[in-house]
Amino acid sequence: MSYRTTRRTFIGHTATAGLALPTIMPSLVRAASANGKVNHATFGCSGMPWADVRNFARSDHFHLVAACDVDERKFANVKKQFKGVRTYTNWRELLAREDDKIDSVNVGTPDHMHAPITFSALQRGKHVYCQKPLTHDVAESRAVAEKAREAGTVTQMGIQIHSRTEYRLAVQLIRDGAIGKVKEVHSFSGKSWGGGTRPYGKDPVPGYLDWDRWIGVAPWRPYLKGVYHPQQWRRWQDFGTGNLGDMACHIFDPVFNGLELTAPLNVRSEGPAPFTESWPNTYTMHYTFPGTKHTAGDKVNMSWYDGGAMPPKRILDLLGDWKLPSQGSIVVGTDGTLLIPHVAGPRLFPRKKFAKYDYPDIPPANHWDQYLAACRGEGKTSANFDYAGPLSEAVLIGTVAARFPEQTLKWDAKQLKFTNASAPNAFVSRDYREGHEVEGLG
Repeated sequence: MSYRTTRRTFIGHTATAGLALPTIMPSLVRAASANGKVNHATFGCSGMPWADVRNFARSDHFHLVAACDVDERKFANVKKQFKGVRTYTNWRELLAREDDKIDSVNVGTPDHMHAPITFSALQRGKHVYCQKPLTHDVAESRAVAEKAREAGTVTQMGIQIHSRTEYRLAVQLIRDGAIGKVKEVHSFSGKSWGGGTRPYGKDPVPGYLDWDRWIGVAPWRPYLKGVYHPQQWRRWQDFGTGNLGDMACHIFDPVFNGLELTAPLNVRSEGPAPFTESWPNTYTMHYTFPGTKHTAGDKVNMSWYDGGAMPPKRILDLLGDWKLPSQGSIVVGTDGTLLIPHVAGPRLFPRKKFAKYDYPDIPPANHWDQYLAACRGEGKTSANFDYAGPLSEAVLIGTVAARFPEQTLKWDAKQLKFTNASAPNAFVSRDYREGHEVEGLG
């Protein structure tokens, strides 16, 4: 069965229940259904959310109850693989109709809709698996992490490499002091999600697409074929978070985790300013974090390069003639250098010094199985929102700094604001489009 309703019809259907969603106390949250299965709904039916669903479905403990997508073409594969699944184009309607039938959701929409759907699911006491970055804006990440803590439900961000042996080994090498105390970090990605100027005009909205709900909480934009949907939305500031938001939650992860970093002290962009509505084609972003027991000083610098920008020669020379991967991190320590490719086994340099290094044996883990097990009351997730929230905040602070190149912006994490410039604070949060507000958020 498929549901596609107008906003007016939906409000009529739910008038008696109300749209002010209750906060479910942790003691009332179900670990799993009586049959031992996690009854689940997906928000997104292609790309990464569909990959997440297929990985969940490898488990006998998974049952897909409902699916939501604004593009009705995406339901074909879902209905073929999961008999009896109910489909929706309205995410609010799915949560309202299926509230007593689901335990868990995954959210894999474009970035701008992560927080509204995730926050609303948490309000209803659902377990949530959300793709990276956790949210589109800095303040949303803080709000979602706080709501998850309040709800007491199981959460996991979709940084699946976090659970793989390669990244877990890198974390262990950092914490074991294999390269001594860390002095600096240089992370890079060859990807480029830059845009340009948005074309003028508009195209007819296809009958299979609910464009109003695709826009969701973002400012209204007319439909243009191939410009936003289905794959180009990362380029545009209203919907995506550019190169940094796409890849830094992955590539920063083993370093952020290994060093046990907290919120940055400041950030500086040395790349070009963004276009009017889209992100630049390349970034060079410099963060300063408070030092930890794993760093060489009371502060540690971490730099990000993408779209063709690369770390300086003095850093690349530390790897000798080793071929540089297209994405990864170079972690410079007092006693050596660690290369963390995305995704391959980490390497210690100089190679001669570490030729006989006894690498620890790190068993494999499965990000999706870990989540389902935790939903059933067995174990914990390793990328829950208490971890994913601060990681996403750090990444998204960079997307704010990108709008103000050549300025060192001082960050006060407690106040959730920049303290030495007022203009950047306008981009820490944003108002949602009228008629698409979420109570308690935005």
